[in-house]
Amino acid sequence: MTPQTRFVLRRRQRGAALLTAMIIVTLIATLAASMVWQQWRAVQVEAAERARTQSAWILSGALDWARLILREDQRSGKVTALTEPWAVPLAEARLSTFLAADKDNNTDDGIEAFLSGSISDAQGRYNLTNLIAQSKIDPNELAALERLCQTLGVDSSVPGRIAKGLLDAQTGTTANAPLLPQMTSQLTWLGVDAGSVAALEPYVVLLPVATAVNINTAPREVLVAVIKGNDVATSERLLQIRQRTPFKTIEELKTQAPSLDTTNAKLDVRSSFFEVRGRLRLADRILEERSLVQRLSNGQSTILERQRISSRE
Repeated sequence: MTPQTRFVLRRRQRGAALLTAMIIVTLIATLAASMVWQQWRAVQVEAAERARTQSAWILSGALDWARLILREDQRSGKVTALTEPWAVPLAEARLSTFLAADKDNNTDDGIEAFLSGSISDAQGRYNLTNLIAQSKIDPNELAALERLCQTLGVDSSVPGRIAKGLLDAQTGTTANAPLLPQMTSQLTWLGVDAGSVAALEPYVVLLPVATAVNINTAPREVLVAVIKGNDVATSERLLQIRQRTPFKTIEELKTQAPSLDTTNAKLDVRSSFFEVRGRLRLADRILEERSLVQRLSNGQSTILERQRISSRE
């Protein structure tokens, strides 16, 4: 082998060695980047799971707090009215203000968390469950829903569609019976358009049993609907009266408005079903939940439904 040939071979060997070294370095760099990315991803997943768990615990605590407020309200023996402490919404407040026991308890270094919420009387709205009684559509209740739709400017065909849909869903007498809605947003299952559902949602509710409307918490539109012969002006006057002094009995309502026909109206001054809403802002995430609570006669309460309204960043 000539010296020139040996020189060429050595150059080729050096080039191959250099290429191999570059491939190895590239492979190691790729593996290292992959490991770093996987570790970063694992940290992000763990942080998100921790935030979700913390949010769930905080909102559970807020719900228990709301149940305690409702129990204390029942112990007072007063009627269910918007003048009671439970009806005052909780404005957004930093969570550390609830946790700080004294000035030495410094929580400024913790994560920023802000809590807000409210309790509303579910029996202040018209209960669509009342439409069906003994596997039949109740004509008095259907008339009440028709008056409500008329007051709200909702299409006149909607009450009949809701009543028939609920009847079919409960009895299953038709081949294409719809699923039974559990909340008002699911009224679209009965063929009701989204616009009508949005208009009705603040004024109607779907409760597990038939209930009376609380005259101390119902808005004027609902009072117009459930009391035959009532109008917006009379309802507004009743709202002003109950704001000063809540009605203690249905007879007091009749005294204030003797011309109203309450014969077939399901009315009450106390409530057993409440809607609790909680909103938590934790760092850059927002979690909102809605819970339906039934207050029992012994002061305890049962959570019938718990729904996450939204979770966003």
